[in-house]
Amino acid sequence: MSDLATLETSILDQIAAAGDEAALEAVRVAALGKKGSISALLATLGKMSPDERKTQGAAINLAKDKVTQALAARRDVLKSAALDARLASETVDVTLPLRDAPAEAGRIHPLSQVWDELTTIFADMGFSVAEGPDIETDDYNFTKLNFPEGHPAREMHDTFFFHPKEDGSRMLLRTHTSPVQVRTMLSQKPPIRVICPGRTYRIDSDATHTPQFHQVEGLVIDKSSHLGHLKWILHEFCKAFFEVDHINMRFRPSFFPFTEPSLEVDIQCRRDKGEIRFGEGEDWLEILGCGMVHPNVLRACGIDPDEYQGFAWGMGIDRIAMLKYGIADLRQLFDSDVRWLSHYGFKPLEVPTLAGGLST
Repeated sequence: MSDLATLETSILDQIAAAGDEAALEAVRVAALGKKGSISALLATLGKMSPDERKTQGAAINLAKDKVTQALAARRDVLKSAALDARLASETVDVTLPLRDAPAEAGRIHPLSQVWDELTTIFADMGFSVAEGPDIETDDYNFTKLNFPEGHPAREMHDTFFFHPKEDGSRMLLRTHTSPVQVRTMLSQKPPIRVICPGRTYRIDSDATHTPQFHQVEGLVIDKSSHLGHLKWILHEFCKAFFEVDHINMRFRPSFFPFTEPSLEVDIQCRRDKGEIRFGEGEDWLEILGCGMVHPNVLRACGIDPDEYQGFAWGMGIDRIAMLKYGIADLRQLFDSDVRWLSHYGFKPLEVPTLAGGLST
């Protein structure tokens, strides 16, 4: 019995001295494993007499229970200490701001935002969106739009032309989205009410011009359409786009080959400390060109100008984006600077609506 007490004391001391769970497991195996010291004592009970088995069996089982309880208690202590050490090494400052979710981290480019804004506005007026290819024919880009032979826009220094084909015709990068109007009139019967947003290309580059830019044009063809309708559409668009209750507009005579009469449109603004505010002040800013579709264009597209008439307008998406959001240099729109985009960009879930606001 004295040997059992000594063994028990030794095992309990080893349990208390175990520095981690691996060391504690080694003590358990040495004491209670198949070949452990206490297990070996329990194996000898079968060779004892009934009286000895009764006395020593109770003592050995008691020692086993004490060792089992000590193992469990030490294991709890070691787990708690390991958790405390892990928490101390992985401390997180909960006062720091949360990182943005992936849906919040990206930004919508201002051009894409403005594209959605103007589409929303014109869709509310009943316009559909028409699109066409960036690479166009000379016929659709110039001839059917009443551009005469020898017009400067037909020259290489103004337009990106491809090499001539075997028949002498040349494809080109469209200089405006007006060819989409031509394609629409050739494929649809009046009444027509479409807008044509898209990329356009001209050989020009400075702070307010780039070789590739974006344009949106509108076209209405009907039997009774007139300049009064055009003025109302443009007035409502400018109010909605610049998010003002009222804005004065000024129409000036101009010239475009594809419209007659042709007009330039100025809108009321106030220039103050490098900013432009619309719907107030006594200054004027040119924003777009428009006019009644020339009869020659209608004839070229298979529409009888004695039965139908229409009007069209066009403006630069890049330009109106710069005006609305205070972007000073057109080239910044194409620099791919993430810092610039994080400042001028829009969160992905900020979808423009007329009810909720276009740019809120």
